[in-house]
Amino acid sequence: MINIENSSILVVDDDHDIVNAIAALLTREGYNVCKAYNGLEAIDSLMQNDIQLILIDVMMPKLDGLSAMMKIRATKNIPIIVLSAKSEDSDKILGLSMGADDYITKPYNPMELVARVNSNLRRYLSLGAADSVQKANVVRIGGLVLDRDAKQLSVDGSPVKLTATEYKITELLMTNAGRIFSAEEIYSRVWNEDSYSIENTVMVHIRHIREKIEINPSEPRYLKVVWGIGYKVEKQ
Repeated sequence: MINIENSSILVVDDDHDIVNAIAALLTREGYNVCKAYNGLEAIDSLMQNDIQLILIDVMMPKLDGLSAMMKIRATKNIPIIVLSAKSEDSDKILGLSMGADDYITKPYNPMELVARVNSNLRRYLSLGAADSVQKANVVRIGGLVLDRDAKQLSVDGSPVKLTATEYKITELLMTNAGRIFSAEEIYSRVWNEDSYSIENTVMVHIRHIREKIEINPSEPRYLKVVWGIGYKVEKQ
């Protein structure tokens, strides 16, 4: 029997009353609750606390819920439940496609909320949290295997030597396979500084990575250019 009591849940909403109401509800169920009121605070809280599940609103200041979720998904595979006033099917599909495990519309039924939290936690913990973390730290896409703990990439079983910058770019694209990143976004996230006329800088690094991981760099299987938009690692 999976014990989900004492799990820590992060509740994120810019409405303090909603956060307090959910926190009181989950505390009565035996959970530990952390609170945040925008996406930036949510990311900070995740860095400081051992969180097993996130309840997050969509419309928030500073950093909205979907953007925060995408950043969280780059490093963590814990359950994320979107709690939103947006009830259209298109909104639900968007939330789920961007990494949510579940979607609850406001106003919510308190017992349904608790049931969804319980269900997602049991599913996550039954797979073994440690094992899930281990899997999250090894990214496999076709013949590419990225070991994020060892900072090592292999292609068809053979290790590939990447520079630190090449590794960061590869990690960003592989952990977000299928998503297109502009050169400006790659630069700002890898170099951690504002981008300005950096297309050639990113392009050179992309070319070097492609030469190391592709059998035929001129007809790449993995690292693709989406002309006029950016770069992506193709899902296999």
